[in-house]
Amino acid sequence: MKKFKVLVIAVAVAITAQAGGLLHNTNQHIAFQRMMARGASNEIDAVFTNPAGIAFMDHDGWTLSLNIQSAYQTRNINATVMTPAGMGLFPNDTFNKKYKGNAAAPILPSAYAAYKTPKWAISGFIGVVGGGGKCTFDDGLPLFDAAVMAGTYSRSLQPLAEGYPSLAAVLGGPITPDQYYIDGYMKGRQYIFGGQLGFSYKFNEHFSGYAGFRVNYFNGNYTGHVNATAGDILSNKFQQLAISYPAFATELLPKTEENGLVHIAIDCSQTGWGLTPIVGLNYKWRGLTLAAKYEFKTNLNIENDTKVLEAKGFEEQMKDYKHGVNTPSDMPSVLYVAAGYEFIPNKLRGTVEYHYYDDKHADMAAGKNKELKHGTHEFLAGVEWDINKTFTVSAGAQRTDYGLSDKYQSNTSFSCDSYSIGLGGAINVSKNVKLNVGYFWTTYSDYKKEMPAEAGGYNGISPAITGSDVYSRTNKVFGVGIDYKF
Repeated sequence: MKKFKVLVIAVAVAITAQAGGLLHNTNQHIAFQRMMARGASNEIDAVFTNPAGIAFMDHDGWTLSLNIQSAYQTRNINATVMTPAGMGLFPNDTFNKKYKGNAAAPILPSAYAAYKTPKWAISGFIGVVGGGGKCTFDDGLPLFDAAVMAGTYSRSLQPLAEGYPSLAAVLGGPITPDQYYIDGYMKGRQYIFGGQLGFSYKFNEHFSGYAGFRVNYFNGNYTGHVNATAGDILSNKFQQLAISYPAFATELLPKTEENGLVHIAIDCSQTGWGLTPIVGLNYKWRGLTLAAKYEFKTNLNIENDTKVLEAKGFEEQMKDYKHGVNTPSDMPSVLYVAAGYEFIPNKLRGTVEYHYYDDKHADMAAGKNKELKHGTHEFLAGVEWDINKTFTVSAGAQRTDYGLSDKYQSNTSFSCDSYSIGLGGAINVSKNVKLNVGYFWTTYSDYKKEMPAEAGGYNGISPAITGSDVYSRTNKVFGVGIDYKF
């Protein structure tokens, strides 16, 4: 079990309700949910999607917006582990199990504010810019189960001490999974709160620019345990062994409560903060809008506040989760570019958009960012139609390509390429009030990671055994918001 690591810290990646890169949430305003491509917007949601475009808003004075979203995800792992024929570790030499993770963020709020004059505007935004929810694996994770199984089997074949036989020799055979019970549980919570402030200026009737910044605050908590408890038959054998070999009882037999073979538990909270400089440009000519926004890399280190860390025999593997340890979790630089066009003035408009997240140059724990094939590419398109002065309908789509690799993917930190569809509409309740409603869902491509024994084996556990993991996800988000001008 030399590489058995309880990486509950990385469950954070499993709970993002995002429609963006590996660490970003771009679904901040309901207008995004219902249209997806909002990078050429000149409405209040442009505070986040196209901040330079705020200078071209059609309303001077204050505009406010409040948005509430509810997001629900599943993140599943179908694990298959095979051992050499006759080894006897698993019945029929194969272990197969589906591990289900459920994530929910029932309330994800965001708020916008902008004050505009004919030449300049100041704007701000508060929201959950990364993470955003809780994820629970009620049965733990396959990495941990396989490590306990393989490690317990391997140790039972080794001499307990100099001059002593192995447990397998005195018990009449190695300790296999049918002789004990594994209880695993993992739960994570992660939020990256962001507060943005910036200034937009209209240079002339066509050009505007933006400069601002966002303060990001990371807050997370990860709890979990892995227990392996001897069954009645194995427990009785241990009791008989203690009578026959008193030295085993005092020195070598498991000493945890209730015949425990393995006990690992963790309760680790993390906090950290970082600053993101942001610049933007907007060009408007007749019905055409061209826009760009660039977010610089955010250096973000998160520090452990560990209340529980119980891992006798696994201290070295758990050292990264000791109290006070810092872990890099940078938010990458991001380039957003968009082109929007009004096909029918004040009636029908559409937008195409591209996002690039430079994930390979944003430091992650254990340098995982270097294992990506490339940064994240996103392609978006959306259309919006004003049926009349009261009702608007819209739809859009997004394609996300993360540049994933086998070395990047793991039980505790995996992603899947995807495409998303968004639908919804808006109602102009009055001259100054607009109600937005949106829904989007994401379809993911399953990712299969093959791990043959000759190439290091299943998740690096010892002894090396062949296995594979199939990672899958689902995501559904519903939201409602209100924009108010005064």
